[in-house]
Amino acid sequence: MLPTAQWTTFDVSELLLPDWSVDVRKAAINADFRNFARTPVLSREAGDVQHVHRGRVHADQVQNGLPWLFKLYRSDFRELAERVEGASVVTARDDRYGVVLNVQQGPDMRFECHVDSNPLTGLLFCTDHGPGEGGELVFGHDSSAASMTEIDRSCSVIRPQAGHLIFFDGRHNPHYARSVRLTTQTRIVAVMNFYTASCPESMRPTALNRHLYGDE
Repeated sequence: MLPTAQWTTFDVSELLLPDWSVDVRKAAINADFRNFARTPVLSREAGDVQHVHRGRVHADQVQNGLPWLFKLYRSDFRELAERVEGASVVTARDDRYGVVLNVQQGPDMRFECHVDSNPLTGLLFCTDHGPGEGGELVFGHDSSAASMTEIDRSCSVIRPQAGHLIFFDGRHNPHYARSVRLTTQTRIVAVMNFYTASCPESMRPTALNRHLYGDE
């Protein structure tokens, strides 16, 4: 199968504060660690997987604890997103899902196999993970893949490098984050949603907010 996953990478280290990684790790300590139920509409987990154990630093925590990250999301990072898209890009009006941190600690946590609803996703890798250490972002080439096993059959793999920001359209390529190998390892990534004129925020499935926030 021909590869179909595409992404663009920027080294944004010079845009970040000198102690940015320390700030992020401090914020990650207060992550919401639990079994997250599979996401309606977007999940591409195997049928027998109902929950995935991981951590999340919610958007309000990011805004309060990492205001520089929220500011970059709405300014410099948005401008880089426009360079990738070649057209106008906007950040989320609803701050609850604009930018969050996903956190994994040890080999028992990973991120759900899923597709995205927004047309452009930005990921800022906040931790380094060398070859063999796990934590890779995996994109399946088969749009119908519906488990880690099926995604891994034909995939592209990105190893996290701290300070690197990647942009991609994840609506068609199922993807997930692998577990790290050691109990002493922590994987942290900032996840940012961007929208375009052809796929505005109003097209976000209502089931997502109902699932995440109990919205009617």
